[in-house]
Amino acid sequence: MNKKYTYVWVSLIVLIFGIIVIPRIVDRLSSGSVVENDRLNSDSKDTSEEKLGYILLDGKRRRVPSFEFINQDSVLVSDKDYLGKVYVVDFFFTRCPSICPVMTTNLVNVQKHFKDAKDFAIASFSITPDFDTPQVLSAYGEKYGINDANWNLMTGNHEGIYELANAGFNIFAAEMADSPGGFEHSGLFALVDKEGFLRSRIDEFGNPIVYYRGAILEEKGVNDHGETEEIGILKVDIQKLLEE
Repeated sequence: MNKKYTYVWVSLIVLIFGIIVIPRIVDRLSSGSVVENDRLNSDSKDTSEEKLGYILLDGKRRRVPSFEFINQDSVLVSDKDYLGKVYVVDFFFTRCPSICPVMTTNLVNVQKHFKDAKDFAIASFSITPDFDTPQVLSAYGEKYGINDANWNLMTGNHEGIYELANAGFNIFAAEMADSPGGFEHSGLFALVDKEGFLRSRIDEFGNPIVYYRGAILEEKGVNDHGETEEIGILKVDIQKLLEE
């Protein structure tokens, strides 16, 4: 084909494109539809990934089981007292020579961070209830600077506490003679929302992380095994639940 006619056809096609297509693009830009549908994936942000997930059991959202124990002030405390509050749960014992001091220090850190949040609380359960009387728990609280009225250090029925730890929260606790202090337990924290459901952030594979590492100091960052502290992300996630 003659070059002259080729140029004419190309020019005609460009003209038709400008008349038909460009006005449509302009209309979509002005309406915002290009922003929603045409941007690259790397530019779009899926806000659903920022929401905390629910912990499921048999396809149902897992709720904190009922409990009722005595706190450091000899006051009876139950799960119902925590409804309407976002709270962190841990299992510890006052004579623990290993991870408990770190866990409590981290929780005191969290306590200070949310000192003005009236709907934030902490629930700590002793796995040596026979020794950890309300008086012992009160002294432990004074030692570590536990001064939030919404932080209960609880003691009570031995079987009830172990049932709550191992079956209720799936946070391991057991008597083991070879372990430091004679007991073995997990250094994990559980996070509960205002309705009593267990919550956590979603990992890169779309699954909830379930628990937060509590036995690594936030200021330390990483432990000797290369595991990263999770108090920083716990604070972020507590705030998300407080704002729900």
